[in-house]
Amino acid sequence: MRYFFLAYAIIAVLFVGIMGFRGQKFHKPPIRVFPDMDFQDKLLAQEPSDFFSDRQGDRLPVADSQPRGFNEQGEKMIGGIPEYEFGGQTGYYYTGHVGDYFGTGMPEELELSTENSAALIRRGQERFNIHCSVCHGKAGDGMGVTSKYGVPGIANFHLDPFKSATYPDGRMFEVITHGKGQMGAYGANIAVRDRWAIIAYVRTLQAAKEAATAAK
Repeated sequence: MRYFFLAYAIIAVLFVGIMGFRGQKFHKPPIRVFPDMDFQDKLLAQEPSDFFSDRQGDRLPVADSQPRGFNEQGEKMIGGIPEYEFGGQTGYYYTGHVGDYFGTGMPEELELSTENSAALIRRGQERFNIHCSVCHGKAGDGMGVTSKYGVPGIANFHLDPFKSATYPDGRMFEVITHGKGQMGAYGANIAVRDRWAIIAYVRTLQAAKEAATAAK
């Protein structure tokens, strides 16, 4: 036991000798064990850059690009989609909430019928494969590409906690919009209607899985 305390004392002395006491001032740059992104490969505003021939770090926007909310002639469109379709409104269609609770079911604003429901699901499949399948897998089982690199906590939509009975559609809409845990927010990337289309497709995947299981 005495050797443990002796080793502990030696390590403590070495640590203090190398790192110094708290509040002690040094003339040399500190040793950064955890840099915490203090030094980044980026340029600050109005900082010159040797990369460009004019040495200007600030670059003009890409030709024909427009910031959100400043479209020509007062138009409010992003890639042909109205700006309000990305959020900022109230009601179940835009928030997934009915009062203080999560709602369930497809909103009336979608104007679904037997004729256009299939088109919404196909649109949801397309958007799901683009934005969601990299993590959740094309089958919605949580076995996307990122799962092969040890990313934890990816939702498997075929498990009971994510079924509509326990996980309302409105809650899924909110998670898509604002993110949760390691999942980032997609509200600025996916239009409101497409979020509902993705939810409809996820419910279709769940129903198909249940039907296949019941048929066995």
